[in-house]
Amino acid sequence: MILTLTPNPSIDRTVALDGELSRGQVHRVASVTSQGGGKGVNISRAAVGAGIPSIAVVPAQKDDPFVLELLTAGIDCRPVRPAGDVRVNLTITEPDGTTTKLNSPGAEVLPLHLELMAQAVLVRASTASWTVLAGSLPAGAPAGFYAELVRRLREVGGRVAVDTSEAPLQALVDGLPGSAPDLMKPNGEELASFTGGDPETLESDPVATAAAARQLIDRGVGAVLATLGGNGAVLVTAEGAWHATPPPTTVVSTVGAGDSSLFGYLLGDIRGLAAPDRLALAVAYGSAAAGLPGTTIPQPSQLRTELVGVTALGDTS
Repeated sequence: MILTLTPNPSIDRTVALDGELSRGQVHRVASVTSQGGGKGVNISRAAVGAGIPSIAVVPAQKDDPFVLELLTAGIDCRPVRPAGDVRVNLTITEPDGTTTKLNSPGAEVLPLHLELMAQAVLVRASTASWTVLAGSLPAGAPAGFYAELVRRLREVGGRVAVDTSEAPLQALVDGLPGSAPDLMKPNGEELASFTGGDPETLESDPVATAAAARQLIDRGVGAVLATLGGNGAVLVTAEGAWHATPPPTTVVSTVGAGDSSLFGYLLGDIRGLAAPDRLALAVAYGSAAAGLPGTTIPQPSQLRTELVGVTALGDTS
């Protein structure tokens, strides 16, 4: 079972244009889609599609349409008392795959709301194969919320994965090794933000990415899955480092691709796959998601894992 926490969920509304976005101009819209989302929710959605049990903890009212939509999709949603309405995020996609996101902040939380979320996760974590803390934090939450929750989860037992950015990511890194999760999933820009590397170099150079990720391994993180967009992904563990290149993909929307990659890795781990095969499954999921509209999560039948190339990177110390 995969347990997910999405402390700042959203209703993801995707507007697909039939041409290039031009600021200040009137545009024709090819399609509009809307669904309950957020990083943890996306991972739970992928788990349901792959037949893996998942529980999604989200701050929302029990009768909120957001919750009802997740339940209808087969997601075991466990809502906890929210600070306000679920926020709405707007994504604009262009025919060439260029994606523009407008994310609202959501309601401001109090310590009570954060503790209710934490307790909902802590009471279930020991029975989960993985607990995933994912996404941004709501307004009012301290940057160290994830870091402290990882410490508490380590006392309960079970493995923890974290996928976040900006101040919460920095707080997690600053708290190492005490806040070290079993898995982190930064992208190249996020990895550069706390290792001092150049984002463009990390996005294009797998060896440089692996060397940067090795810094986290040396500080107690179990594994680092660094996603690099069209350049695939790099996996670094205490045992080694690998780079995977994606199959040829016509990019439609990159929204949710990173979440799909993270799920692919977790699925490979649950299946007992070796590290290179876990990485291959992660990249297959991510590339499949990039080829689908909006925040559509790929089904196992849409993967092309056999077209993913994996290469060992050798010594990255």
